[in-house]
Amino acid sequence: MEKIVTVVEGDAHEQVAKLKGPVDIAFIDADKGDYLDYLNKLLPLVRPGGLILAHNMDMVPDYVKAVTNTADLETIFYTEGAGLGVTLKKH
Repeated sequence: MEKIVTVVEGDAHEQVAKLKGPVDIAFIDADKGDYLDYLNKLLPLVRPGGLILAHNMDMVPDYVKAVTNTADLETIFYTEGAGLGVTLKKH
């Protein structure tokens, strides 16, 4: 998997700023108060057809509002356990 997957770990604020696109899948599991900021920084890097996964998204209503009210995004929610939002970037 090392040839096709890049795992980025560390302080999310620092690491998101360093990312270069295109990104196929982004998994957000960081400080909940900044989920919307991470979304806004990641979205331009995610390729059309790419996914943004957000853990504990039920704790972040502003994030949920953004991914459900943006025409270019389609989101489904898995509500078991802590919950997971799966957002597809359509274009």
